[in-house]
Amino acid sequence: MRIEVTVPNLPESVNDATLLDWHKQPGDPVTKADNLVDLETEKVVLEVPVPENGILQEIRRHKGDVVVSGEVLAVIETEARPQEAGPAPRAEAPAPRAEAPAPRAEAPDALSPAVRRLLLEHGLDPAKIPARGPDGRLTKQDVLDYLERRQPPTQEAPPAAARGTAIPPEQATRPAPARGPERRVPMSRLRARIAERLLEAQRTTATLTTFNEVNLQKVFELRQHYRAKFEQTHKVKLGFMSFFVKATVAALQRFPIVNASIDGDQIVYHDYYDIGIAVSTERGLVVPVLRDADKLGFAEIEQAIAAFSQKARDGKLSYEELTGGTFTITNGGIFGSMLSTPILNPPQSAILGMHAIKERPVVEEGQIVIRPMIYLALSYDHRLIDGREAVSCLLAIKESLEDPARLLLGI
Repeated sequence: MRIEVTVPNLPESVNDATLLDWHKQPGDPVTKADNLVDLETEKVVLEVPVPENGILQEIRRHKGDVVVSGEVLAVIETEARPQEAGPAPRAEAPAPRAEAPAPRAEAPDALSPAVRRLLLEHGLDPAKIPARGPDGRLTKQDVLDYLERRQPPTQEAPPAAARGTAIPPEQATRPAPARGPERRVPMSRLRARIAERLLEAQRTTATLTTFNEVNLQKVFELRQHYRAKFEQTHKVKLGFMSFFVKATVAALQRFPIVNASIDGDQIVYHDYYDIGIAVSTERGLVVPVLRDADKLGFAEIEQAIAAFSQKARDGKLSYEELTGGTFTITNGGIFGSMLSTPILNPPQSAILGMHAIKERPVVEEGQIVIRPMIYLALSYDHRLIDGREAVSCLLAIKESLEDPARLLLGI
């Protein structure tokens, strides 16, 4: 029986996906629930599992194709046995043509825009370039290979000014010499979406940033004293992020406008605290959301963040984990950043930027001492949040971190 493998239903906010990679090829046996193909959306990579055991008979869409919900990706024959089902033609590039086919004249309309642009820039005759594309078509790579094989002239003519003559037209249009190898790769859906959202944030918000520095000496002492017992009890390391999440939530409870957002001509106050934690991956920045962070203890926060980090590295974050959020925390300090101005994550109205923790001399009770210090940056939408509220909110975060007992006592 032939079974069609289709694109799963995509979330409401996602219109389409890009086919990222096939894990099987036509003729290969497939096993139910194995990952057959990866689809990349603007947020996550979706795995499409094999619906039934069988043989992959046909691939309908190929790497790089844009697909939508319900579209047929492949066909599986469930009753065929591997030894009986001859491999179908593989969805690979055709066998290479002869290195130097006879010159031919190719209609300009048959050439791609990229090929036409290269021919025009270099003044080339397409009939003189060997074509190795499908159906004998001239491809961009054919032109680039031809340019690379061309030998430069052995001697350059003297400058026109020295000869007292005009520059010949063929020299006037000669392109500048190549500066070195270049590579062009398509932008991933996630990277394109990040770029779109960052530009949107710059265009649609009135962003300002306020800064402060925090003495983390007492946080260090608390972690040092209880770290081993904490890890033994909760099976997770006691990091710094749980302190920052708890301090942030306490500050947002005091200044609810910083946790709010704008919807048209209305202010939406969120009486819950879903904190986005920015995580860097090879594909780009993702922001999984820590739901109801005000109801979580230190151990639960650390466990959730550790799980987010592992899922992000493996590309296993779900849409639900990346959706929503009322406030975001980003930590450029893990890469060595000392100071930055984080960009808002719309429709949120504020974001906290953490930076590298460095030992610096500070004055305490008239004495110069060395303390672990960190710069914090709070970017906010000035359309909604006034400077007084933003500065006061960041100061509240500072006070909680410099005296973490406040977090336990709720003061």
